[in-house]
Amino acid sequence: MKRIAALALIAVFVLGAFASANAATEVKMTGDARIYGVYFANHNFTGWNNASWTGNSPTGIKRAGTQTEDRFQIWERFRLRSDFVANEAVKFRLGIRVEDTWGKGTLTAANPEVSIVVYQAYLQFKLPGCDDIEVTAGLQDIDLPISSMFYASPVFGGNRIAALTVKAPLIDNTLGLLAGFGRLVDTNRTYDTTTTQVADEFDMYFLALPITLDGFKATPWGAIAVAGADANYWTTGFGQNLVSAGTFAAPALWKNDQNAYWWAGSAFEVTALDPVKFYADVIYGAGAMSDRKKNKRQGWFIDAGVEYTGWDVLTPQLYGWWSTGEDGSTRNGSERMPIVSPNWGAGNSFLFDNSQDLAKEGNMGVSPVGNWGLGAALNNITFIEKLTHRLNFNYVRGTNAPSAIRNLNGLVGSNPYFVMGRDLTQNEYLLAANFDTKYMIYENLAAVLETGWAHGEFQESVWGRRLAKKSRSGDALKIAFGLTYKF
Repeated sequence: MKRIAALALIAVFVLGAFASANAATEVKMTGDARIYGVYFANHNFTGWNNASWTGNSPTGIKRAGTQTEDRFQIWERFRLRSDFVANEAVKFRLGIRVEDTWGKGTLTAANPEVSIVVYQAYLQFKLPGCDDIEVTAGLQDIDLPISSMFYASPVFGGNRIAALTVKAPLIDNTLGLLAGFGRLVDTNRTYDTTTTQVADEFDMYFLALPITLDGFKATPWGAIAVAGADANYWTTGFGQNLVSAGTFAAPALWKNDQNAYWWAGSAFEVTALDPVKFYADVIYGAGAMSDRKKNKRQGWFIDAGVEYTGWDVLTPQLYGWWSTGEDGSTRNGSERMPIVSPNWGAGNSFLFDNSQDLAKEGNMGVSPVGNWGLGAALNNITFIEKLTHRLNFNYVRGTNAPSAIRNLNGLVGSNPYFVMGRDLTQNEYLLAANFDTKYMIYENLAAVLETGWAHGEFQESVWGRRLAKKSRSGDALKIAFGLTYKF
């Protein structure tokens, strides 16, 4: 009865929203759905789980290799975006989502759970008398700048946060501005747990200045994050991305109540030689630089690519990247660039969480920092109408000193900070290939086939005999087939 009552309340809310809308308000709906089955063998190169945090503390760890995989699942996701448009200057966006496997949660046959999630909720308007200045406030998609060959930012990309952003042109068709503030975490909300106030927020400020000239585009940008020591970084997934390995050694965690993290970089695109196009990104980031030496983290990330768009039947692409890795000591902090929530990737590579159409359980989750790599892709292969293919190869090698990872593993055991297959030493490498196909059944309905293969070589002296030996029992393999619909 409680589930039925919850569904009824949701229905009343939605109908009430439509009924109470002013007659002048126009409601526009868009959305998408995807239903697919995925066979995935040797998750994490072992077929076992990775380590994970179990609470708001780096000491709460569920160890790797304690669970085994189910190799076949059927996923379904439905998203509905409703725009309540008062006029050309004002609208409100509400986006809801249902996502789970068949037989779980909402998609359970008997006594299904209600699991509707709000993933967008923002007000957007243009300043009176300044139609070119757009303000957006609320839960929205935020992407720090990245050149268009690569999917999203390695710092923060393809994610949603509660934020206030302002977008404005400074010089028509030449120079723009995007500025914003976002609150990613507020653990205790209104009241802290005792009468002692603690720093339990994680906030980010960002600024981008896109420059567009004939045949050239550059987007210099910067971001600053203020990280409170008592915010929940661990179960939210930010912990291993911000801190250094030395943070886990005594005295543990940060000395400061708050630490600043900052990034500066630029995205570049050169189309002056069209149909040959060039892309690149340069980013430097640092954080906790006023804390203990062992808690500091700083590093570089660079990517570059070239493609030829002069053929109708395919688009060849070459690309590479490099980022700094850990040196041999954890006492002097981390030499990897701090990141918040990355979705960087290229060529739809099976290794990275990026542009897969069938994304859930669709990749190996390799970190974009602490390694270098080369890739080649044949994109938009089209020999038959409505049928397209993409073929991709990648080679990745670590830039982390083995001793840095070995030291932390020896101190705390298997942990979510350094993960085999996600974080690579200088002596480890990955090989991967993808072949993906899409057939447009109708204008908005597609049948999608994604396949991926990955092989990794890992050091037993770093990860332990059990995990390293299991990784040699078979390569990772993904085969996913399903339907995607957009309306």
